[in-house]
Amino acid sequence: MPAESLSPNLRTIASDAASRAPVGIFDSGLGGLSVLRAVRAQLPDEALLYVADSRYAPYGERDDDFIADRTLAIGQWLVAQGAKALVVACNTATAQSIALVREKLSIPLVGVEPGVKPAALQSKTRVAGVLATQVTLRSVRFQGLLERYAADCRFLCQPGHGLVQAVERCDVGSAELRTLLRSYLEPMLDAGADTLVLGCTHYPFLDAAIRDIVGDRLMLIDTSVAIARQLERVLDQHGLRAAPSEDAAVLPRFYSTADGSHQQQLAASLLRIEATVEQVVIPSRRTAASDSQAA
Repeated sequence: MPAESLSPNLRTIASDAASRAPVGIFDSGLGGLSVLRAVRAQLPDEALLYVADSRYAPYGERDDDFIADRTLAIGQWLVAQGAKALVVACNTATAQSIALVREKLSIPLVGVEPGVKPAALQSKTRVAGVLATQVTLRSVRFQGLLERYAADCRFLCQPGHGLVQAVERCDVGSAELRTLLRSYLEPMLDAGADTLVLGCTHYPFLDAAIRDIVGDRLMLIDTSVAIARQLERVLDQHGLRAAPSEDAAVLPRFYSTADGSHQQQLAASLLRIEATVEQVVIPSRRTAASDSQAA
């Protein structure tokens, strides 16, 4: 029965129940935890469900159909768990599939995108670097951002090969990682860049390592706070924002399509959240054979 056909009291009860439902946050792996961190700070009363598709990460090395297939399947799974809204906390998944998923799901969606606009606004030298996955950089969505917002700012686009894998294994500061980062960042500095767009939600966890290399020569653009604010606006627009509570904040519920050990480690070390991670099988068309073996 539609909510508008209910009595006022029942409509209130239905509205309250909807607002107490959780927000789903999804990433190909652990990078979306940087978005979860920002959402918890901005919206402390919201219950959160986080899914890492770590069994199939990184998405930056997958074809477009695979990315869309997994994004839709996990979105549908989160809807089945009662999610009232979905944050696609993965630049690659947003770039390749959010339009399709938005058509298929019955709940509001918030995607992520590299901070081209703020970088163009803030760069003094008019040269900015972008670290992102190859799929994100070649996507129509990213190219559209450059066309709309780059203006007179030159963007140096660097695929961050190996960086997602490093974060997935909880390596955020090894000598090997720093060598890899240096190979990406020093050419940007040599070209006069003063701003760096972190174009993957994994990359904010490399903030300290990047700072050790570039010092204050590059301003880092991380859009996770902007994503949390956009989620707040979307929840308010749909009347879905959780009411303030005096109770202690509920810990997020974590799920992984892998064993979840690295997710648990990263949540503890970087987010100060001690929580268990439940391993789940989320079948999809492209992974049916592999999923049946895991079940």
